[in-house]
Amino acid sequence: LHVLANEPSVALFRLQEHVRRSLPELAQHKSMADSSVYFRSIDSLLKHSIALKEQLSSSQARRYPSKSWKKIPGSS
Repeated sequence: LHVLANEPSVALFRLQEHVRRSLPELAQHKSMADSSVYFRSIDSLLKHSIALKEQLSSSQARRYPSKSWKKIPGSS
């Protein structure tokens, strides 16, 4: 039994099984890591658009103080 456990073909089989089991998880992790650049870009663009919206709201409030502007639900 000890001789069979150290057989090179058994070692290659175990290595192949390990790669087969771990490769999908590794590929998914790598894909998520590559996506982080895009998520940071989206985050930056969203923050910029929120700042512009707040700037527009404040300039409209200064320009037309007597009118009550309706707020968009979910905006601050």
